[in-house]
Amino acid sequence: MQTLRAELHVHTVLSPCAEVEMIPPLIVQEALERAITLIAITDHNASANVAAVQAAAAGSGLTVLPGMELQTQEEVHVLCLFETLEQLLAWQEVVDRHLPALENNPDLFGEQFVVDASGDFICRDTRLLLTSSTLSIDVVFEQVQAMGGLVIPAHVDRKAFGLLTNLGFISPDWPLEALEVSRHLKPTEAVLKFPQLAGYPIIQGGDVHRLEEYMGVSEFNVAAPSLAELRLALRQQSGRSYQYQPGADNLQPTK
Repeated sequence: MQTLRAELHVHTVLSPCAEVEMIPPLIVQEALERAITLIAITDHNASANVAAVQAAAAGSGLTVLPGMELQTQEEVHVLCLFETLEQLLAWQEVVDRHLPALENNPDLFGEQFVVDASGDFICRDTRLLLTSSTLSIDVVFEQVQAMGGLVIPAHVDRKAFGLLTNLGFISPDWPLEALEVSRHLKPTEAVLKFPQLAGYPIIQGGDVHRLEEYMGVSEFNVAAPSLAELRLALRQQSGRSYQYQPGADNLQPTK
C-alpha cells in the first residue's frame, strides 16, 4: 500500500481560461515540488494535451490520469476520469459529436493551445470549448461508466456551473462515486452547508488554472496509482481509503 497526494482537477493551456504557464513540464514540476504524486488533466470539453503531460511526467514519479471537465447541456461541470488514454480518446469522439459548431473568440475567451511534452506550440484548437455540450448529465454518467470511466461532479458548491445551483438535487439513479467541492469550502464543512451531500465521499479540487492553485488535499491509501484503486479508496473497500488532509493546501513548493 502507498499514500498518494492527489489533485484531480488540473487544466492546461488548452483550456482558454488557463494561464500560459500551464504547460506540461511546469505542471509536472510544480506538482512534484508540492509532493503531489497523482494528478488528472481535465481541460474543458477537450483532451488533446493529456498525452503531452503524461509524456512530460514519464519516469518522474508523478502519475497523470487522463480526464476532461465536461460541460453538460444543463451547464453543469463534471470531471470525467479514465484509466487509459484510449478510453479518454473514445470519449472525446462522443463529446465532439455533441459540441456546437462554433468558433472560439480568443480575444473574448482566451487562446486554446495544443502543445507537446516540452510545452512547445503545435496548433490552436479553434472550436469554442467554453460551451455546453448537448449531452445530459444522465447520459454522461451512463456512457462514461460504460466506457470504464469515473464521473465526479465538479465544484458542486459554486454558483457558476455547479450541480447544486443548476440542478438543485442529486439523483439516486447516478452511479455516483464522489463529489468535488471548490477550494472555498472544506469537505468537512460541506455537509453542514449542503445537507444533500451527506453520505457521499467529498473531495476538494484546486481547479488548477495557474500553478499557484495546486492544493493536493486529497490523500488516497492505495496499492497502485490507478483509477481502479481510487474507486476502491473512495468506497473504503479492500483496505483502501481516502481522507482529506487539512493544511496540505498551505504546503509551499520545495524550490
